[in-house]
Parts: sequence; C-alpha cells; structure tokens
Amino acid sequence: MADKRRFDRFANFLCKTFPDAERVWDIAGGQGALSQALLQRGRQATTFDNRWKHLPVPYRQELLTPELPCEADLLAGLHADDATRIIIEYAALHGLPFAVVPCCSDNSLSYKPWVRHLHELALELGMPAHYADLGIDGRSTVIWSPGVPRDGTLLAPAPAPDRAPAPVPAPTPASKESP
Repeated sequence: MADKRRFDRFANFLCKTFPDAERVWDIAGGQGALSQALLQRGRQATTFDNRWKHLPVPYRQELLTPELPCEADLLAGLHADDATRIIIEYAALHGLPFAVVPCCSDNSLSYKPWVRHLHELALELGMPAHYADLGIDGRSTVIWSPGVPRDGTLLAPAPAPDRAPAPVPAPTPASKESP
C-alpha cells in the first residue's frame, strides 16, 4: 500500500526547497492530492491529468506537451510514471525548476537505473540536478533542479531540506544496480 504521507511530505519538500515558487504544476497528478496539499500551504497549484474524477482543486484535463505555454514557476511529479521524463524535458526547455519522485519507467528500466537515467537526462539537458529522499515507504527518491534562467546563469540552490540528500552514485562496472 502506498504511503499516505507522500503528498504532505512532497509538498513540504517543494515549499522548503523552492520557497519562491508560487505557481506549481502537478503533472500526472491523479486526483490532485499533491495540489491540495500545496494549496493548503499557500501555493497556486494546478493538476494536469486525464482523469475525469478529481478533488476540488484547479485541474487541467490535458497532457503536458512542449507546445504548452509556460505559466508555472515549478514543475512537480510524484510517481508521474510516463510523464516523468516529459517533466524534465519541459523544465529544461523553459529553464524551470522541477522536482520528480520517479516510480515506473517509460522504457522498461528497473527502478535504480531509471532514477540514474533521469538524473543524467537532466544534466545532459543543461539542468543542474540533485537527489533528496522524502523518507516515505516505497519509492521516495527525489530528483530536483533549481532550474536555469533563460540567460544561462545558474540559479542558486535553495536551502537543503530537513533530510540530507540521498546520494545516488553513477553505476560502476562492479555494481550497475546501486543508485
């Protein structure tokens, strides 16, 4: 069973790590529980998902595509499955900060290689990328970036969250499964 604390923990992480991000897009956010938690913390949150049944939160029944005009300060994805890679690509395209908690991969990689792949993707797209851990049961690794302004200068990373980031070293020939 999924950890019921995941929405509050991720919302706390987002608010602490990105204190200036007022408009948050919760991508592939299901019924909108993360948006609900962010709204309770004073953020303007909008869930993007294709579900027709959802909580009473701002909700867009559409997919995130590169053509979608950017009206967010931060992109978030909590177990966003197939949308996780798209979140990182959209954030890089627009220089936006992002935070994702990967779950299922869109390319049949197992979990740890998938997490490394997403981190490497962010770096390849010119985004500084970091790891953190939500401290919840199940898949709780966060990959996050402070974003890159359009002028190319790096944004200063926000203060570290309560928990120290969980290091996920690059694979070595002796251990390809260690994140």
